[in-house]
Amino acid sequence: MKRYDAIKKIVESLNDEFIVCNLGAPSRELYNIKDRDENFYMLGSMGLVSSISFGLAISKPNKKVICIDGDGSLLMNLGSLTTIANNNPQNLTLVVIDNSSYGSTGDQKTYTSQKTNLEVIAKGAGFESNIVINREENIIPSLKNLGTGTHFVLIKVDPGNAQVENVPLQPQELKERFMKVIST
Repeated sequence: MKRYDAIKKIVESLNDEFIVCNLGAPSRELYNIKDRDENFYMLGSMGLVSSISFGLAISKPNKKVICIDGDGSLLMNLGSLTTIANNNPQNLTLVVIDNSSYGSTGDQKTYTSQKTNLEVIAKGAGFESNIVINREENIIPSLKNLGTGTHFVLIKVDPGNAQVENVPLQPQELKERFMKVIST
């Protein structure tokens, strides 16, 4: 399974949740699968999507927030896991799509291709809800059955980026569009 296929299944599992998506290729893939005002695309801040998602979750406790992160990005900000787990917002699902590479910068291998296990790190950080998904057909049922809480979902995929168009919106437009939808 490729990251594009995983993102497509994530989108199929959702209703009106907010999505905050990791930079570069994942954001382009999400945009091309299903753009909507409730999606926020990180276009240039690697490592920060989990922190932004956490801030959104605590500021909007009655709205579910889905964070789509990557292994490379999360490895740049592992401290976010301890903050998220210890504050335990009841509306946040951190979905980490692990392709063992920095997909947006040339597919250089990350340490998850070697000894690093993000699920073990998440458990150590304090996540009580941990799921590892290795098969595409398990994504929708796993996400639909999460309920409330703070969840860490690791989806293992093969490296590679889908050949999709760039997000045509400017960062300012994306910010204003998302701020409008979260303020209602």
